[in-house]
Amino acid sequence: MRAYVRPAIVMFVLLTVLTGVIYPAAVTAVAAVAFPREARGSLIRAEPGGRPLGSALIGQPFSDPKYFWPRPSATAPVAYNASAGSGSNLGPTNPALADAVRARVAALRAADPGNVAPVPVDLVTASASGLDPHVSPAAARFQVDRVARARRRPADEVARLVDRFTEPRTFGVLGEPRVNVLLLNLALDGRGPPAANAAETSSPVGSRWPDVAR
Repeated sequence: MRAYVRPAIVMFVLLTVLTGVIYPAAVTAVAAVAFPREARGSLIRAEPGGRPLGSALIGQPFSDPKYFWPRPSATAPVAYNASAGSGSNLGPTNPALADAVRARVAALRAADPGNVAPVPVDLVTASASGLDPHVSPAAARFQVDRVARARRRPADEVARLVDRFTEPRTFGVLGEPRVNVLLLNLALDGRGPPAANAAETSSPVGSRWPDVAR
């Protein structure tokens, strides 16, 4: 019996140390060297060592008309809950989904009554994770006039900012062009990094965080 138990215990301990300690430590070390920004969560700070204002990888709720609004989130118990990413699990024929979409369309129309353009689908439907920090370029452009009017800035100026923060397909072939809403809104306040893919970057302007919906 001992001849079987001892090798089993030794293998258990060795594999536990290998897969539970050595491998995670090696992956963490390689990531910290090769991808330092991503390994730290792609955090955005107002100043070096300051309080993180958010992550370029996780959406945040904005409801003020002077900011671009993100894709809806269906996470619980609060929206954009990074510890419980999930979709709504509502099928396309579910009345609750139709009601939610109608309510979101109504909110967008109420915030911008003169906008009669079709509402981009990503502004009224949640992603599978509920954490998507991006919207499509079409969704960002749909909001340009509202944001420009609320800030009393020329619409073409705001549109150029959207273009500057539009990220291309990854490696030119993967995914779709996209706009990071948090980085775009920080740039509107003159506080964001200069490039659409810049995170863990300190802003030169103060430490005031923009008003976001909570």
